Amino acid sequence: MKKIGKKTSLLFLSFLVLTMVLSGCKIKSSKTSSDSNKETLVVSIFGFNEDLYRRNVMEPFEKKHNVKIVLELGNNVDRLNKLKMRNSKVDVAAFTDYYAMQAIEEGLFERIDHEKIPNINNLYDVAKTPLGKDYGPAYTIGSFGIIYDSEDIKEPIESWGDLWRPDLKGKMSLSNITTTSGPMMLLIAAEQAGVDIKKDEDKAFEKMKELSENVLRFDDKSSEAINAMSQGKVKVMGGHSFEFESVKETVPTAKWVDPKEGSYAIVNTINIVKGTKNKKLAEQFINWIISEEVQKVQALDKVDSPTNKNVKLTDKEAEELIYGEETIEKLKSVDWTYVNSSLKRWIERWNKEISD
Repeated sequence: MKKIGKKTSLLFLSFLVLTMVLSGCKIKSSKTSSDSNKETLVVSIFGFNEDLYRRNVMEPFEKKHNVKIVLELGNNVDRLNKLKMRNSKVDVAAFTDYYAMQAIEEGLFERIDHEKIPNINNLYDVAKTPLGKDYGPAYTIGSFGIIYDSEDIKEPIESWGDLWRPDLKGKMSLSNITTTSGPMMLLIAAEQAGVDIKKDEDKAFEKMKELSENVLRFDDKSSEAINAMSQGKVKVMGGHSFEFESVKETVPTAKWVDPKEGSYAIVNTINIVKGTKNKKLAEQFINWIISEEVQKVQALDKVDSPTNKNVKLTDKEAEELIYGEETIEKLKSVDWTYVNSSLKRWIERWNKEISD
């Protein structure tokens, strides 16, 4: 009897251990199942300041709506090409206006309902419908101007016209025609030639050819120009406002110039991808990223310049940002519909006449 009782006890103990193990597996499985059952929103966006975007934008949205956000990170070109393949799982996509317009012309974005994204009403006019009333707003704004090293360039640069100065020969990096700011340089060349590019393209290219004599390199990525400045290979670059701090870190004597003729506005737009099954959630996300709450914290962290006009910043907080109605209204805009319709022709001429 004693022997049988001992065996029974061992069997009972084994049963308890097995039950605990199985129970533990079930709890773990249940947790995984719970996470997998959450609605998922796939957001295609730039890789800049990923940690701050996750902290300020993504994680609060996930918590508020009990959803999971998956990020697809990369530059404009790579992410747009993925969308063009039309097998993307992306629900919401952020692009600069130049690339967003290409996506619209390819039929890659859904038309939006402004009533379902009420925070659009709180944006500066330039940010409400930057690419037409049927498409998404701008969640941040930047400008295209000039960055130069004042230690090497003793005579201050104050205008776009100064880029043609003889003392800048071989000291400059400009963007290639296939980038966001490449077509802007061609528009600037037309202005310097005193012509409307829509009426006299030849003179614009002639003026751009003159400028190319001062250009050491045409870069395809902003990181390439920034590295060239940091390494001292070039002393002047056409740059976006958000790039200036990166240059300043390695070139303390770098200066930012808003040319007297005016800087060009560059806006990052946010749109709903065609065919998404999460349109309502996508609308909520767009409304979130342009909300006063998110725009304020992004501005304070110097991540994005706010497009929500309800965001109030002190002079100190606004440093290094494109901020305020007066500043934003001075920025020049680009007719991206015309640019994109001309781009194939411009690229062919650019490759033959400018960057050969």
